[in-house]
Amino acid sequence: MKFLMGPLLPALPATLEERAAERPIAHRTERWQRMFKEIVEVARIADDLGFEAITVAEHHLASEGLEVGSVPSLFLYIAMHTRNIKVGPVGYVLPGWNPLRLAVETAWLDQLTQGRTIVGMARGYQARWLNSMAQQLHIQSTASDQGEIDQANRRAFEEHFRILKLAWGEDGFSFKGDFWEYPYPYDSGTPWPAAPFTEKYGMPGEVVDGRVRKISVVPKPYQKPHPPLFQAFSASDSTIVWCAREGVVPVIVIPGIKDVRRLAELYRKEAAAAGRELRLGEGIAPAKSIYIAQDTAQALKIAEMGSAGVWYHDFGGYFGFWEAFRLPGDEEKWPAGKVRLPRSEWTVERLHKADGIVAGSVAEVRRKMDELVDNVNPEYFNYNDGGDLGLMPIETLKQQIRLFGEQILPHYR
Repeated sequence: MKFLMGPLLPALPATLEERAAERPIAHRTERWQRMFKEIVEVARIADDLGFEAITVAEHHLASEGLEVGSVPSLFLYIAMHTRNIKVGPVGYVLPGWNPLRLAVETAWLDQLTQGRTIVGMARGYQARWLNSMAQQLHIQSTASDQGEIDQANRRAFEEHFRILKLAWGEDGFSFKGDFWEYPYPYDSGTPWPAAPFTEKYGMPGEVVDGRVRKISVVPKPYQKPHPPLFQAFSASDSTIVWCAREGVVPVIVIPGIKDVRRLAELYRKEAAAAGRELRLGEGIAPAKSIYIAQDTAQALKIAEMGSAGVWYHDFGGYFGFWEAFRLPGDEEKWPAGKVRLPRSEWTVERLHKADGIVAGSVAEVRRKMDELVDNVNPEYFNYNDGGDLGLMPIETLKQQIRLFGEQILPHYR
Protein backbone atom coordinates (compact mmCIF):
# COMPACT_ATOMS: atom_id res chain seq x y z
CA MET A 1 0.00 0.00 0.00
CA LYS A 2 0.93 3.61 -0.54
CA PHE A 3 0.01 5.89 2.33
CA LEU A 4 -1.49 9.36 2.02
CA MET A 5 -1.50 11.77 4.97
CA GLY A 6 -4.36 14.20 5.26
CA PRO A 7 -6.07 16.11 4.26
CA LEU A 8 -4.88 18.87 6.54
CA LEU A 9 -7.92 21.13 6.93
CA PRO A 10 -5.72 23.08 7.66
CA ALA A 11 -6.68 24.83 10.89
CA LEU A 12 -4.99 27.70 12.65
CA PRO A 13 -3.68 26.23 15.92
CA ALA A 14 -5.98 27.29 18.74
CA THR A 15 -8.42 25.91 21.28
CA LEU A 16 -12.12 26.65 20.96
CA GLU A 17 -11.77 29.05 23.88
CA GLU A 18 -8.98 30.91 22.08
CA ARG A 19 -11.06 31.07 18.90
CA ALA A 20 -13.85 32.71 20.88
CA ALA A 21 -11.54 35.12 22.72
CA GLU A 22 -9.61 36.18 19.60
CA ARG A 23 -12.42 36.19 17.06
CA PRO A 24 -12.00 36.37 14.20
CA ILE A 25 -8.81 34.44 14.79
CA ALA A 26 -8.16 34.10 11.06
CA HIS A 27 -7.23 37.81 10.98
CA ARG A 28 -4.22 37.17 13.23
CA THR A 29 -0.93 36.84 11.37
CA GLU A 30 0.89 35.18 14.27
CA ARG A 31 -1.60 32.29 14.14
CA TRP A 32 -0.95 31.79 10.43
CA GLN A 33 2.81 31.75 10.95
CA ARG A 34 2.46 29.19 13.71
CA MET A 35 0.29 27.03 11.43
CA PHE A 36 2.89 27.13 8.62
CA LYS A 37 5.56 26.01 11.10
CA GLU A 38 3.42 23.11 12.31
CA ILE A 39 2.55 22.05 8.75
CA VAL A 40 6.26 21.76 7.97
CA GLU A 41 6.89 19.78 11.17
CA VAL A 42 4.16 17.29 10.29
CA ALA A 43 5.19 17.07 6.63
CA ARG A 44 8.81 16.33 7.53
CA ILE A 45 7.77 13.54 9.88
CA ALA A 46 5.50 12.05 7.20
CA ASP A 47 8.34 12.36 4.66
CA ASP A 48 10.81 10.57 6.95
CA LEU A 49 8.29 7.79 7.65
CA GLY A 50 7.73 7.08 3.95
CA PHE A 51 4.27 8.51 3.29
CA GLU A 52 3.56 8.87 -0.43
CA ALA A 53 1.87 12.28 -0.21
CA ILE A 54 0.56 14.90 2.19
CA THR A 55 -2.66 16.59 1.17
CA VAL A 56 -4.75 19.64 2.05
CA ALA A 57 -8.48 20.31 1.71
CA GLU A 58 -9.70 23.39 -0.18
CA HIS A 59 -11.94 25.77 1.74
CA HIS A 60 -11.86 29.56 1.99
CA LEU A 61 -13.32 32.55 3.87
CA ALA A 62 -13.03 30.65 7.17
CA SER A 63 -12.91 33.48 9.70
CA GLU A 64 -13.07 30.87 12.49
CA GLY A 65 -9.64 29.63 11.37
CA LEU A 66 -10.89 26.07 11.04
CA GLU A 67 -10.59 25.33 7.30
CA VAL A 68 -8.30 27.84 5.64
CA GLY A 69 -6.68 26.00 2.66
CA SER A 70 -5.63 25.25 0.04
CA VAL A 71 -3.67 27.07 -2.66
CA PRO A 72 -0.84 25.92 -4.96
CA SER A 73 1.65 28.19 -3.19
CA LEU A 74 1.13 26.24 0.04
CA PHE A 75 2.06 23.00 -1.72
CA LEU A 76 5.21 24.59 -3.13
CA TYR A 77 6.07 25.78 0.38
CA ILE A 78 5.68 22.26 1.79
CA ALA A 79 7.72 20.74 -1.05
CA MET A 80 10.53 23.25 -0.44
CA HIS A 81 10.79 22.05 3.18
CA THR A 82 10.69 18.29 2.47
CA ARG A 83 12.67 15.84 0.33
CA ASN A 84 10.54 13.12 -1.23
CA ILE A 85 6.90 13.35 -0.20
CA LYS A 86 4.38 14.47 -2.81
CA VAL A 87 2.07 17.40 -2.16
CA GLY A 88 -1.34 18.43 -3.38
CA PRO A 89 -4.99 18.97 -2.57
CA VAL A 90 -7.77 16.56 -1.83
CA GLY A 91 -9.05 18.38 -3.52
CA TYR A 92 -9.32 21.49 -5.63
CA VAL A 93 -13.03 22.34 -5.81
CA LEU A 94 -13.19 22.49 -9.59
CA PRO A 95 -16.40 24.55 -10.05
CA GLY A 96 -14.74 27.38 -8.09
CA TRP A 97 -11.75 27.61 -10.44
CA ASN A 98 -11.06 29.01 -13.86
CA PRO A 99 -9.98 25.67 -15.37
CA LEU A 100 -7.37 27.19 -17.67
CA ARG A 101 -5.79 28.99 -14.70
CA LEU A 102 -5.82 25.77 -12.68
CA ALA A 103 -4.17 23.84 -15.53
CA VAL A 104 -1.38 26.41 -15.61
CA GLU A 105 -0.98 26.53 -11.80
CA THR A 106 -0.80 22.75 -11.40
CA ALA A 107 1.65 22.32 -14.28
CA TRP A 108 3.92 25.02 -12.84
CA LEU A 109 3.79 23.31 -9.43
CA ASP A 110 4.60 19.93 -10.95
CA GLN A 111 7.57 21.38 -12.82
CA LEU A 112 8.91 23.35 -9.84
CA THR A 113 8.75 20.25 -7.61
CA GLN A 114 10.06 17.94 -10.36
CA GLY A 115 7.04 15.70 -10.21
CA ARG A 116 6.33 15.73 -6.48
CA THR A 117 2.66 16.62 -6.84
CA ILE A 118 -0.76 15.07 -7.01
CA VAL A 119 -4.02 16.66 -8.11
CA GLY A 120 -7.11 15.92 -6.06
CA MET A 121 -10.52 17.18 -7.09
CA ALA A 122 -13.81 17.87 -5.34
CA ARG A 123 -17.25 19.20 -6.18
CA GLY A 124 -17.73 21.45 -3.15
CA TYR A 125 -20.30 21.36 -0.35
CA GLN A 126 -19.71 24.68 1.46
CA ALA A 127 -21.89 27.49 0.14
CA ARG A 128 -20.18 30.28 2.07
CA TRP A 129 -17.22 30.46 -0.29
CA LEU A 130 -18.09 28.35 -3.34
CA ASN A 131 -21.30 30.20 -4.20
CA SER A 132 -19.33 33.44 -4.34
CA MET A 133 -16.34 32.07 -6.25
CA ALA A 134 -18.47 30.20 -8.80
CA GLN A 135 -21.09 32.91 -9.25
CA GLN A 136 -20.18 33.69 -12.85
CA LEU A 137 -21.00 30.09 -13.75
CA HIS A 138 -24.21 30.23 -11.68
CA ILE A 139 -22.96 27.18 -9.80
CA GLN A 140 -23.55 26.53 -6.12
CA SER A 141 -22.34 24.09 -3.51
CA THR A 142 -23.96 20.68 -3.55
CA ALA A 143 -25.41 18.30 -1.00
CA SER A 144 -25.13 15.44 -3.55
CA ASP A 145 -28.90 14.97 -3.49
CA GLN A 146 -29.33 14.51 -7.27
CA GLY A 147 -31.40 17.71 -7.41
CA GLU A 148 -31.10 20.49 -9.98
CA ILE A 149 -28.33 22.35 -8.12
CA ASP A 150 -26.43 19.10 -7.62
CA GLN A 151 -26.68 18.18 -11.30
CA ALA A 152 -25.49 21.63 -12.41
CA ASN A 153 -22.54 21.34 -10.05
CA ARG A 154 -21.66 17.93 -11.48
CA ARG A 155 -21.85 19.23 -15.07
CA ALA A 156 -19.46 22.05 -14.19
CA PHE A 157 -17.12 19.69 -12.36
CA GLU A 158 -16.94 17.25 -15.26
CA GLU A 159 -16.46 20.04 -17.82
CA HIS A 160 -13.59 21.49 -15.79
CA PHE A 161 -12.05 18.03 -15.59
CA ARG A 162 -12.21 17.59 -19.38
CA ILE A 163 -10.55 20.96 -19.87
CA LEU A 164 -7.74 20.08 -17.45
CA LYS A 165 -7.02 16.84 -19.31
CA LEU A 166 -6.98 18.68 -22.64
CA ALA A 167 -4.79 21.45 -21.28
CA TRP A 168 -2.22 19.05 -19.81
CA GLY A 169 -2.00 17.12 -23.10
CA GLU A 170 0.77 17.57 -25.63
CA ASP A 171 -1.57 18.68 -28.40
CA GLY A 172 -3.17 22.08 -28.69
CA PHE A 173 -6.92 22.08 -28.22
CA SER A 174 -10.15 23.90 -28.86
CA PHE A 175 -13.22 23.35 -26.75
CA LYS A 176 -16.78 24.58 -26.42
CA GLY A 177 -18.88 23.49 -23.48
CA ASP A 178 -21.75 24.72 -21.33
CA PHE A 179 -19.52 27.01 -19.27
CA TRP A 180 -16.26 27.65 -21.13
CA GLU A 181 -14.97 27.96 -24.68
CA TYR A 182 -11.39 27.99 -25.97
CA PRO A 183 -10.17 29.99 -27.76
CA TYR A 184 -12.47 32.87 -26.91
CA PRO A 185 -14.52 33.65 -28.86
CA TYR A 186 -14.70 30.09 -30.06
CA ASP A 187 -16.47 30.62 -33.39
CA SER A 188 -14.24 33.40 -34.74
CA GLY A 189 -11.03 32.79 -32.81
CA THR A 190 -8.96 35.33 -30.87
CA PRO A 191 -7.32 38.15 -32.90
CA TRP A 192 -3.54 37.88 -32.56
CA PRO A 193 -1.35 40.73 -33.89
CA ALA A 194 1.87 38.71 -33.48
CA ALA A 195 0.62 35.99 -35.81
CA PRO A 196 3.77 35.95 -38.01
CA PHE A 197 5.97 35.20 -34.98
CA THR A 198 3.67 32.49 -33.62
CA GLU A 199 3.26 30.88 -37.03
CA LYS A 200 7.05 30.56 -37.25
CA TYR A 201 7.94 29.62 -33.67
CA GLY A 202 4.74 28.57 -31.90
CA MET A 203 2.64 25.45 -31.99
CA PRO A 204 1.61 24.39 -35.52
CA GLY A 205 -2.05 25.23 -36.11
CA GLU A 206 -2.25 27.56 -33.12
CA VAL A 207 -2.81 30.60 -35.33
CA VAL A 208 -4.71 30.57 -38.62
CA ASP A 209 -5.32 33.72 -40.70
CA GLY A 210 -4.21 35.96 -37.86
CA ARG A 211 -6.47 34.39 -35.24
CA VAL A 212 -5.81 31.95 -32.40
CA ARG A 213 -7.63 28.73 -33.21
CA LYS A 214 -6.07 26.39 -30.65
CA ILE A 215 -4.89 26.85 -27.08
CA SER A 216 -1.53 25.55 -25.92
CA VAL A 217 -1.08 25.56 -22.15
CA VAL A 218 2.53 25.74 -20.97
CA PRO A 219 4.36 24.39 -19.16
CA LYS A 220 3.20 20.82 -19.49
CA PRO A 221 3.31 18.80 -16.29
CA TYR A 222 6.63 17.24 -15.28
CA GLN A 223 4.81 13.92 -14.81
CA LYS A 224 3.38 12.48 -18.00
CA PRO A 225 0.66 12.79 -18.99
CA HIS A 226 -0.19 14.55 -15.70
CA PRO A 227 0.13 14.12 -11.91
CA PRO A 228 -1.81 11.28 -10.24
CA LEU A 229 -5.49 12.19 -9.93
CA PHE A 230 -7.65 11.74 -6.82
CA GLN A 231 -11.33 12.40 -6.08
CA ALA A 232 -12.02 13.81 -2.64
CA PHE A 233 -14.16 11.86 -0.23
CA SER A 234 -16.15 9.60 -2.48
CA ALA A 235 -19.23 7.90 -1.12
CA SER A 236 -21.83 7.55 -3.89
CA ASP A 237 -21.96 4.84 -6.54
CA SER A 238 -22.13 7.49 -9.28
CA THR A 239 -18.85 9.03 -8.15
CA ILE A 240 -17.13 5.64 -7.98
CA VAL A 241 -18.32 4.80 -11.49
CA TRP A 242 -17.08 8.14 -12.85
CA CYS A 243 -13.69 7.72 -11.17
CA ALA A 244 -13.28 4.19 -12.54
CA ARG A 245 -14.05 5.29 -16.08
CA GLU A 246 -11.72 8.30 -15.90
CA GLY A 247 -8.75 6.67 -14.16
CA VAL A 248 -9.16 8.74 -11.00
CA VAL A 249 -8.43 7.35 -7.52
CA PRO A 250 -11.46 7.82 -5.22
CA VAL A 251 -10.70 8.58 -1.57
CA ILE A 252 -13.48 6.50 -0.01
CA VAL A 253 -14.98 7.64 3.30
CA ILE A 254 -17.72 5.01 3.69
CA PRO A 255 -16.94 3.51 7.12
CA GLY A 256 -18.02 -0.15 6.92
CA ILE A 257 -15.65 -2.74 5.43
CA LYS A 258 -18.52 -4.45 3.55
CA ASP A 259 -19.44 -1.19 1.84
CA VAL A 260 -15.80 -0.45 1.00
CA ARG A 261 -15.55 -3.93 -0.54
CA ARG A 262 -18.71 -3.33 -2.57
CA LEU A 263 -17.38 -0.01 -3.89
CA ALA A 264 -14.02 -1.61 -4.69
CA GLU A 265 -15.79 -4.28 -6.73
CA LEU A 266 -17.86 -1.62 -8.48
CA TYR A 267 -14.72 0.37 -9.30
CA ARG A 268 -13.00 -2.70 -10.72
CA LYS A 269 -16.03 -3.62 -12.82
CA GLU A 270 -16.42 -0.12 -14.29
CA ALA A 271 -12.69 0.20 -14.92
CA ALA A 272 -12.80 -3.04 -16.90
CA ALA A 273 -15.72 -1.70 -18.94
CA ALA A 274 -13.53 1.30 -19.77
CA GLY A 275 -10.66 -0.95 -20.87
CA ARG A 276 -8.60 -0.97 -17.65
CA GLU A 277 -8.10 -4.41 -16.12
CA LEU A 278 -7.34 -4.00 -12.41
CA ARG A 279 -7.00 -6.29 -9.44
CA LEU A 280 -9.48 -5.77 -6.62
CA GLY A 281 -8.43 -2.72 -4.60
CA GLU A 282 -6.17 -1.26 -7.26
CA GLY A 283 -6.87 2.42 -7.86
CA ILE A 284 -8.82 3.15 -4.66
CA ALA A 285 -7.93 4.87 -1.37
CA PRO A 286 -10.05 4.10 1.72
CA ALA A 287 -9.74 6.84 4.36
CA LYS A 288 -9.70 6.51 8.14
CA SER A 289 -8.56 8.46 11.19
CA ILE A 290 -6.55 6.26 13.55
CA TYR A 291 -5.77 6.89 17.21
CA ILE A 292 -3.29 4.71 19.10
CA ALA A 293 -2.85 4.32 22.87
CA GLN A 294 -2.54 1.58 25.47
CA ASP A 295 -6.23 0.76 25.13
CA THR A 296 -9.40 1.95 23.41
CA ALA A 297 -10.49 4.24 26.23
CA GLN A 298 -7.21 6.18 26.14
CA ALA A 299 -7.27 6.29 22.34
CA LEU A 300 -10.77 7.77 22.35
CA LYS A 301 -9.58 10.50 24.74
CA ILE A 302 -6.90 11.41 22.19
CA ALA A 303 -9.49 11.37 19.39
CA GLU A 304 -11.62 13.78 21.40
CA MET A 305 -8.85 16.40 21.11
CA GLY A 306 -8.77 16.36 17.31
CA SER A 307 -11.08 16.44 14.34
CA ALA A 308 -13.07 13.43 15.57
CA GLY A 309 -14.04 15.35 18.69
CA VAL A 310 -13.88 18.97 17.53
CA TRP A 311 -14.52 19.16 13.79
CA TYR A 312 -17.28 16.56 13.68
CA HIS A 313 -18.98 17.76 16.87
CA ASP A 314 -18.70 21.52 16.50
CA PHE A 315 -18.61 22.10 12.73
CA GLY A 316 -18.94 19.25 10.25
CA GLY A 317 -21.99 17.76 11.91
CA TYR A 318 -24.12 20.68 10.76
CA PHE A 319 -23.53 19.57 7.15
CA GLY A 320 -25.07 16.16 7.79
CA PHE A 321 -21.91 14.06 8.04
CA TRP A 322 -23.19 12.11 11.03
CA GLU A 323 -25.77 10.39 8.82
CA ALA A 324 -22.92 8.16 7.62
CA PHE A 325 -22.45 6.87 11.17
CA ARG A 326 -25.85 5.40 11.96
CA LEU A 327 -26.03 2.37 14.21
CA PRO A 328 -28.57 -0.44 14.64
CA GLY A 329 -31.56 0.95 16.50
CA ASP A 330 -31.23 4.50 15.18
CA GLU A 331 -33.90 4.07 12.52
CA GLU A 332 -36.67 3.58 15.04
CA LYS A 333 -35.84 6.79 16.88
CA TRP A 334 -34.58 8.94 13.99
CA PRO A 335 -35.85 7.70 10.58
CA ALA A 336 -33.20 8.25 7.90
CA GLY A 337 -34.14 10.88 5.37
CA LYS A 338 -36.66 12.40 7.75
CA VAL A 339 -34.80 13.14 10.95
CA ARG A 340 -31.07 13.67 11.35
CA LEU A 341 -29.22 12.29 14.34
CA PRO A 342 -29.47 14.84 17.18
CA ARG A 343 -26.36 16.66 18.36
CA SER A 344 -26.37 14.62 21.56
CA GLU A 345 -25.39 11.65 19.37
CA TRP A 346 -22.39 13.40 17.80
CA THR A 347 -19.75 11.61 19.86
CA VAL A 348 -16.39 9.94 19.29
CA GLU A 349 -17.88 6.80 20.81
CA ARG A 350 -20.42 6.69 17.98
CA LEU A 351 -17.67 7.27 15.40
CA HIS A 352 -15.77 4.34 16.86
CA LYS A 353 -18.78 2.00 17.05
CA ALA A 354 -19.76 2.85 13.46
CA ASP A 355 -16.19 2.20 12.24
CA GLY A 356 -15.79 5.86 11.35
CA ILE A 357 -12.50 5.96 13.22
CA VAL A 358 -10.11 3.33 14.54
CA ALA A 359 -9.08 3.74 18.18
CA GLY A 360 -7.13 1.28 20.27
CA SER A 361 -3.79 -0.39 20.88
CA VAL A 362 -1.23 -1.15 18.19
CA ALA A 363 -2.52 -4.72 18.09
CA GLU A 364 -6.12 -3.54 17.62
CA VAL A 365 -5.14 -1.17 14.83
CA ARG A 366 -3.16 -3.94 13.13
CA ARG A 367 -6.23 -6.18 13.29
CA LYS A 368 -8.36 -3.51 11.56
CA MET A 369 -5.70 -2.93 8.91
CA ASP A 370 -5.40 -6.68 8.32
CA GLU A 371 -9.17 -6.85 7.85
CA LEU A 372 -8.98 -4.09 5.23
CA VAL A 373 -6.14 -5.81 3.38
CA ASP A 374 -7.81 -9.23 3.50
CA ASN A 375 -11.10 -7.90 2.14
CA VAL A 376 -10.03 -5.12 -0.24
CA ASN A 377 -6.20 -4.85 -0.45
CA PRO A 378 -6.32 -1.19 -1.55
CA GLU A 379 -3.52 0.39 -3.55
CA TYR A 380 -3.65 3.45 -1.27
CA PHE A 381 -4.66 4.14 2.32
CA ASN A 382 -5.60 7.66 3.38
CA TYR A 383 -4.40 8.18 6.95
CA ASN A 384 -6.80 10.95 7.88
CA ASP A 385 -5.14 12.22 11.08
CA GLY A 386 -3.73 15.21 9.22
CA GLY A 387 -7.13 16.76 9.84
CA ASP A 388 -6.18 17.02 13.50
CA LEU A 389 -3.51 19.66 12.83
CA GLY A 390 -4.43 22.91 14.55
CA LEU A 391 -7.02 21.19 16.74
CA MET A 392 -5.00 18.60 18.63
CA PRO A 393 -1.88 19.75 20.54
CA ILE A 394 0.96 19.52 18.04
CA GLU A 395 3.16 17.26 20.17
CA THR A 396 0.28 14.82 20.63
CA LEU A 397 -0.37 14.79 16.89
CA LYS A 398 3.30 14.22 16.08
CA GLN A 399 3.38 11.33 18.54
CA GLN A 400 0.33 9.77 16.89
CA ILE A 401 1.87 10.08 13.43
CA ARG A 402 5.11 8.49 14.61
CA LEU A 403 3.25 5.62 16.29
CA PHE A 404 1.35 4.87 13.10
CA GLY A 405 4.38 5.37 10.87
CA GLU A 406 6.67 3.19 12.96
CA GLN A 407 4.31 0.53 14.33
CA ILE A 408 1.70 0.13 11.58
CA LEU A 409 2.81 1.50 8.20
CA PRO A 410 5.91 -0.73 7.64
CA HIS A 411 3.77 -3.90 7.75
CA TYR A 412 1.72 -2.86 4.71
CA ARG A 413 4.00 -0.76 2.52
